[in-house]
Amino acid sequence: MEQNASHHADQKKRIDRFSRWVFLFLTVLCASVIVVVLGFIIVRGLKPFFHSYRETLADGSLAEGTASFSYFWSGIRYNNRFDFETHHYLYGIGHLIVNSLILNLYTIILAVPTSVLTALFISKIAPKPLALILKSGVDLLSAIPSVIFGVFGMGVIVPLIRAWARAWGAKSASGVSLLSGAIVLTLMVIPTVISVSVTALDGVHKEQMEGSLALGASRTQTNFKICLRAAKSGIFAGIILGVGRALGEATAISMVCGSPIQGIAWNPFAPTVTLTSEMLLAIGEAVPGSMNYDIRFSAGMVLMLLILMTNVILNDVKNHLSEVNPPPFFVARIGKVMKKGTLAVISSFRKSWQKHKAEKEKKQ
Repeated sequence: MEQNASHHADQKKRIDRFSRWVFLFLTVLCASVIVVVLGFIIVRGLKPFFHSYRETLADGSLAEGTASFSYFWSGIRYNNRFDFETHHYLYGIGHLIVNSLILNLYTIILAVPTSVLTALFISKIAPKPLALILKSGVDLLSAIPSVIFGVFGMGVIVPLIRAWARAWGAKSASGVSLLSGAIVLTLMVIPTVISVSVTALDGVHKEQMEGSLALGASRTQTNFKICLRAAKSGIFAGIILGVGRALGEATAISMVCGSPIQGIAWNPFAPTVTLTSEMLLAIGEAVPGSMNYDIRFSAGMVLMLLILMTNVILNDVKNHLSEVNPPPFFVARIGKVMKKGTLAVISSFRKSWQKHKAEKEKKQ
């Protein structure tokens, strides 16, 4: 009997050990895929700035050179041909970065209040049968492909924006505009933010709500001051996921935001182009191995950096709001470090200059 029990215990240990190795293998496999993808994008993205490309331009002239790094970050035109003086291809994405940030700012302004209030209604206000129906609708909405949102935007949102622009006396290129793209992105982001926010609000302890009501607070005051504050960490997590999807969307944006333009689009009724839509547009015409093809990997590298920076900032805001005694924001901490470094460099330069001046006077 004891021998059987010992054998059974050893078998359990072997199964547990095998399970740990399986989980470790799957974890390493998933992590390695991410590392390989990032490494591939970075290597291909840096290639246009170091590898010389020899191509025939549209006018028949022969060009050979690399991409201009300075124009890549500051240019207001994606393809500005070739500069024969510096032997640089002029591909700029500075305006694309700003346009992407503006579009996502519009999306956040439209999506976050709508999503959070809807999640609060589903979780704390609506009757259970209605809440189940609304949850099912949100889940179905999150499963709709992005191209369907783009088709809906072309058939419904674009005509509405065109009519609205005419009513306000504003000019709009047939309704395809920055505002149309922001509304389509809002429809795509809302299900993600609602789902995560509902889960966070459902996790608020009932005792907290009952304590608030017992102290004389109304149901509305309890929902806004207790429930939302207690669930703010989960709500911010949903916002981060939604913003990540919005930054990486290309298909629907290309369908409702218009054709490529140069410069920054500040007017909400004007067409715009973002990093993702520019990477997608005319990619079928780009020859693999050419500058026009490889520079899209450089734009993809910048897009990953942009998403990473956005996530860092939003996570910093989430952590700042979640703690009782929050530390300064990440930007403030970086600014403080840079200030200290600058002051240290200035102080060191000043001491070196005073020492040099003293030695010079001593020699005289």
